Amino acid sequence: MKQQIIDTLNTLRKQKPLVVNVTNYVVMNNTANALLAVGASPIMAHSREEMAEMMSFAGALVINIGTLDSQWLPRMLYAVDQANANGKPVVLDPVGCGASRLRTDAARQLADLAETLIVRGNASEVIALAGEQAQSKGVDALDSSDAALGAARYLVDHYDCAVVISGEQDYVLTSDAEYQLANGDKMMPFVTGMGCSHTALTGAFAAAGDLTGLAATAVLGVAGEIAAEQSKGPGSLQVNLLDALYLLDEQLLEQRLKVKQL
Repeated sequence: MKQQIIDTLNTLRKQKPLVVNVTNYVVMNNTANALLAVGASPIMAHSREEMAEMMSFAGALVINIGTLDSQWLPRMLYAVDQANANGKPVVLDPVGCGASRLRTDAARQLADLAETLIVRGNASEVIALAGEQAQSKGVDALDSSDAALGAARYLVDHYDCAVVISGEQDYVLTSDAEYQLANGDKMMPFVTGMGCSHTALTGAFAAAGDLTGLAATAVLGVAGEIAAEQSKGPGSLQVNLLDALYLLDEQLLEQRLKVKQL
């Protein structure tokens, strides 16, 4: 399992896939830098006029509904259409799903449309996307990752997708296997867009062939753990995370990765 993750990271760095991000205003800089640091090529594309062309040569599409409005949603749906037409994976981050009807309905509409889908969210977002009652405060999860496992299994079956649950323990679920990952640090949730960076990295690794979300979850967890050891607080963590992603190698992944199949 570890060797497969290492091999996928090496493939990503060799291929440098282009990842199209239709993402929110808050995290564009964070996610672009995370993608660059790990070895991918990011582009923040929000115009319908160029989306068909972009998806013809990009490796994956990331949809993040963090700053959703009536203008963005049709563009997101069109982007998913173009990803489908070109056989490209779609990574959906249902930010704040369950916090409002708009977000919940939009997340389900996007998930319904995507043909090759990975959902990456916190526990409350995953629970709400599955139609269960979630505990959330805005975009913050109040549910534990463990509490979202049943909802994630429903999503895997319903959308024929992979689901990544972020939290103190991370979980990756597919129709074939389930994994628990125990890396990362308690300081990471205090950096805006950490989950969004996770989603963007999931898109990069999907473009490199991992349609489960496992490699991205492993890489971010280990890099976040290393970065936190060198940081006094969230401000320095944000900078140190980029360095950790850039410097991450096979030896560090082999030594530090805590992953098990359930």
